[in-house]
This record gives sequence, structure tokens and C-alpha cells, in this order.
Amino acid sequence: MSRHGCWRPRPAGHLAPVLRRWLTEPDSLTARCQCHCREFRIRPLCQARMMPLAEEERARGCLPVREVLLECDGVPVVFAHSALSTVRDGRLARWFAGLGSRSLGSLLFAHPGFRREPIEYCRLFPGHPLHRRLCALSGRDWPVLWARRSRHYFGGASVLVCEVFLPALMALPAVEDSGRRTGTAATESA
Repeated sequence: MSRHGCWRPRPAGHLAPVLRRWLTEPDSLTARCQCHCREFRIRPLCQARMMPLAEEERARGCLPVREVLLECDGVPVVFAHSALSTVRDGRLARWFAGLGSRSLGSLLFAHPGFRREPIEYCRLFPGHPLHRRLCALSGRDWPVLWARRSRHYFGGASVLVCEVFLPALMALPAVEDSGRRTGTAATESA
């Protein structure tokens, strides 16, 4: 494995069970977070055209990128970095540009026109482009973090969504299958 980590079809190595459940969640992380807190919000950090990360696209120019924090009860638990595949105008580009503090997941999982590729997983070491970006935006020196990504297609365009799991996620209250909160999960670090 490279010094910065690599994307794999399954999380590799030993993971705390609670982290594995979050990483392998097949549906919207927004919906899952909402079940684990009293107040959920999306905090936009950046939405602009910028050069894609080397591992995202082989584009010749800037692409629309959106970066947000998912917060549960005021605590950041997931950093999301999303990049569109094209700068062309289209329905996906208009939706993406107009999200504001709404969740991209609420669009991707609610609209029947989206198709999702399989999820990939990566352990982000300091120096990984996503790790560096998160540290720069947050002003914090985060430890090694787990991330997942998947590409969502709509018509001729797509959006690559990368979600980085922050250590505070491990302390969220557990939820039974019935949806009731049951107490605090174990606080094992990523």
C-alpha cells in the first residue's frame, strides 16, 4: 500500500464494529446521521470550481466541487468532498449548484434517475490529498482517518462523493433497529 493509502472494494484490516457499520452503510449517511442525533445539519465549507484531486478526474480544467461537514448535535462527524465530472450546464450541475445547506444525499437517494457505482474504501494517512484538504479547512491536525467514495451517474454526468469519517462519529448514540436511541456507542478511534 502506498504511503497515502489506496482505494479498495472492501475495508481492509481490523475495524471497530461500529466503524465498519458506518463505512459499509449502503444508503444515505445523512439519513443514518439523523437517526443518531437530536439536531442534524449540513455545514457548507466550500463550493467552487477547482482543480480536481489527482485521484478523482483526469480533467483539463477546474470542475465544480462541494465540501461540507455533516454535524450531529453541533459536532462534525463526516467530511464530504464531492466533484462533478463536467463543467457543462445540465440538470445535475444546476441541482449541485443550488444545494446550499441541503444534503447532496437527499438528492442522490431520492431521485430515481441516479445510478450508483460500488463503494470503495481507503484509510487516509497524513499527506493524502483528502486528508490534507480536511486539515486545511478545519484547522485541525486529524489522525489517520477512514473514507469511502462512490460515483453517482445521472444522464451523461456524474458526481464523485468522498466521505471521510471523523473520530466523533464513534461516540454517537447507538440506535436499535426500531429507530430508538439506546445509549452511547463505544469510542474506539479510526
